[in-house]
Amino acid sequence: MIGEVTGIRKIRMLYLQLLYRCNFTCLHCFHGKRLQYADAFTAEEAASLLSLMRDEYGTEAVTLLGGEPFVYRELPQVVRHAKQELGQRVEICTNGYRIERRLTEIAPHLDLLRVSLEGVGSTNDGIRKRGSYQSALSSLGLARDLGVPTGATMTVTSQNIGEVLPLTSILGQLGVRQLKLHHLRPVGNAADHPELLVTDTTAYGRLREELAKTRLPLEVIVDEDLSESGAPEICAPSDGPRDIDRIEADPRGALTMSCKAVGRDSHAFWYEKAANCIVHRPSATDELTLSVPDVVYARA
Repeated sequence: MIGEVTGIRKIRMLYLQLLYRCNFTCLHCFHGKRLQYADAFTAEEAASLLSLMRDEYGTEAVTLLGGEPFVYRELPQVVRHAKQELGQRVEICTNGYRIERRLTEIAPHLDLLRVSLEGVGSTNDGIRKRGSYQSALSSLGLARDLGVPTGATMTVTSQNIGEVLPLTSILGQLGVRQLKLHHLRPVGNAADHPELLVTDTTAYGRLREELAKTRLPLEVIVDEDLSESGAPEICAPSDGPRDIDRIEADPRGALTMSCKAVGRDSHAFWYEKAANCIVHRPSATDELTLSVPDVVYARA
């Protein structure tokens, strides 16, 4: 269905939000009140979508998210299906809070564990949850010891923009390979915390300059919104058959291909769980927008 409407033939990665439920209520979370929703994939529905995406669009990798994926009871089944049955690359994005037992269980099937951090020490804990910083570092250390490659994410806010470089140093000491920096959008919980927004129009430029001139201990990938030109409002593909990097499925089955659709209900495609098929449901507000490349700062 996606191919017939858009001409897209290849989708490299599926970002699969397994559930909305989370054990955190982060100040900047784009899900906001949706964290209270019960929507979730069953293991069978998740496996069916993974198989469909591989068979129809050649999808070769999956990133499992939430909510918090480690509170999803059927996580091991989904991970094993993706890795053993489909041969896909499997990444999990987590808050890293008390995940040691389950991480040990799925480690043999995991290609990357990516942990979210919002700064160093109390800065992180003030945004996420008390005790979450040390727990996240502990999980990264355990993953390293289990032989699982690790990465991290950070949403840049007014409170942590000065801690990007100190965090890269700490993560580098733990063997973390990559840090992704994301732009904060005023949706979900962030809409209730405008103090987190970076209002200094020169701040991102200074951050980019610091990253460019510093000998980094890991690779830093910068969200296109933080780049010099910023992300375009609509990321139109060129005509003809095309490949895209990612598509995201939320716990309801809504599918998104976009630059700036975070927090919006702008989904032209839906995965019908019962029928195991993708349907097109356009509306007046839907925009078929595609993801754009990020900016990468390589390690020294």
